[in-house]
Amino acid sequence: MSADSTAAETNPWTTLSTREAYLNPWIRVREDQVINPSGGRGIYGVVEYRNRAVGVVPVDDEGFTWLVGQWRYCHDRYEWEIPEGGCPPGESPEECARRELLEETGLRAAIIEPLLTGLQLSNSTTNEVCDLFIARGLTPGESSPEETEKLRVLRLPLSEAVAMARDGRIKDSPSVLALLELALRMG
Repeated sequence: MSADSTAAETNPWTTLSTREAYLNPWIRVREDQVINPSGGRGIYGVVEYRNRAVGVVPVDDEGFTWLVGQWRYCHDRYEWEIPEGGCPPGESPEECARRELLEETGLRAAIIEPLLTGLQLSNSTTNEVCDLFIARGLTPGESSPEETEKLRVLRLPLSEAVAMARDGRIKDSPSVLALLELALRMG
């Protein structure tokens, strides 16, 4: 069986009913009554993200990048990551990458190129999808973080950011994926 043949697979789950358990501007949580692939009855909880996740790796002509540091409430720890955020319906992922880059670092990019698209960040419990970009032709400016963000911005050699992704100092999956993919492409 090849990976290409998975498109022909049929859904072995049957959804009997759906109940909305929680809703806010960013997520919807639903609980489905289901018949699972082995024929048993059960529940399946799903977190539906209302925005698409977008991340961007800025790289300047000297081989430096920028990371954003902030306290991540869900993990109760300080984290370093690439500039990233939510892309609402009606905004293109490329526009979101530009906006997030500017908001979080103050950088404007002349060029935004796709790095990885359509990534499923936690496909067993969420529908969250992520697109990752590289930004070049950078011009510095003023950042304007959201009220929920208390950010530190760090400019460092891209090779150091990649090392952080490899050794676990960066744990955020879009950041790790983007930095490792960029390292592969650059040799």
